[in-house]
Amino acid sequence: MSVDGRIWASLPMPAMVLDGDDRITAINPAAESYFKTTVRSLSGALVYDQLAIDAAIEEALQRVRDNRAALFINDVAVGTGERAPQSCSIQIAPMADTASAAGDGGTLLFIVTPREIAGRLGRSMHVESAARSAIGMAEMLAHEIKNPLAGITGAAQLLSMNLRNGDLELCDLIVAETRRVSKLLEQVEQFGNLRAPRLKSVNIHDLLDRARRSALVGFAAHMTIKEEYDPSLPPANADADQLLQVFQNLLKNAAEAADRPVGAGAGRAVSAAGQGGSIRIRTFYDSSLRVRRPDGRNARLPLQIEIIDDGPGLPPEIAAEIFEPFVSGRENGTGLGLALVSKIVADHGAVIGVDSSPGHTAFRLSLPVAPEGADGAADLAPS
Repeated sequence: MSVDGRIWASLPMPAMVLDGDDRITAINPAAESYFKTTVRSLSGALVYDQLAIDAAIEEALQRVRDNRAALFINDVAVGTGERAPQSCSIQIAPMADTASAAGDGGTLLFIVTPREIAGRLGRSMHVESAARSAIGMAEMLAHEIKNPLAGITGAAQLLSMNLRNGDLELCDLIVAETRRVSKLLEQVEQFGNLRAPRLKSVNIHDLLDRARRSALVGFAAHMTIKEEYDPSLPPANADADQLLQVFQNLLKNAAEAADRPVGAGAGRAVSAAGQGGSIRIRTFYDSSLRVRRPDGRNARLPLQIEIIDDGPGLPPEIAAEIFEPFVSGRENGTGLGLALVSKIVADHGAVIGVDSSPGHTAFRLSLPVAPEGADGAADLAPS
């Protein structure tokens, strides 16, 4: 049976066609990209020999053929030789107009839906809503709080001029803490006053290199940063200044995480010299991720940037809310760095997600490709 080329090519999820012997006869472009392979390399191969699936897949295929009805398998690990196992949902359905015949168990459609993609999209929308609500409330208070805070700081500094020993230490503590709160309020105001992005064609590797060089002479001077770039990536449609800020924040977050040894608690202090550690920056093209714009159109986000650290991973109790304002895994952390990243990403119509376990935390940013001839800049109001 032939597959309509237009429908087949536009399917956003990885899909395969299996013959009556469970051998792969076709895969769509999304599957080629997701599993990093080609139809030529898989043609004629048994599906369960090529995909590592943590389920009784042979039994499931036979059940679909026996019942001539679709079957859904949720939350199963699927991997290949090129991609580590990831949590996915699998849909298996009999192809229309293919009756079972002797020696032919019936042709099946086999679709893999990575849970990572659906989860990232859902979290992105939820985080943006939470961020706007929380920051909106904080903005109303920031100005009123900063004025009396300045008075407290000045009074404590005057008192310290005539104090000694323990009393002087207490005054110094008051000054230090009021300055810390003032800095937090400035970050809140920066968050709320962020302008809409001015989109144009930008080279993400140039921006990543600027962020990397800045990190290596600053907060990541004692660390190793490795690059794994796909040189064939086309330009992104983004605001260069804001995207650079995203990369710098993600690298700073990764550096702080990698400074803690695996097994360290979220609030464990790091020595002044730091523990070293490494950060990996990876870029690649993946056509399987698409989102629906507010105007109803589908948009592709094929440009992938991953910033990976080898730290202890996110504390489980905050992993699901890490992009929300005032949520931090570090002692004295403001919890605004990743919230600002989330806001910038959402304003770009892009998505960001995180996959974390001890020794491996990867923040993955998915961006749109710049349209042809997009050398100028254009405002994009937040959705």
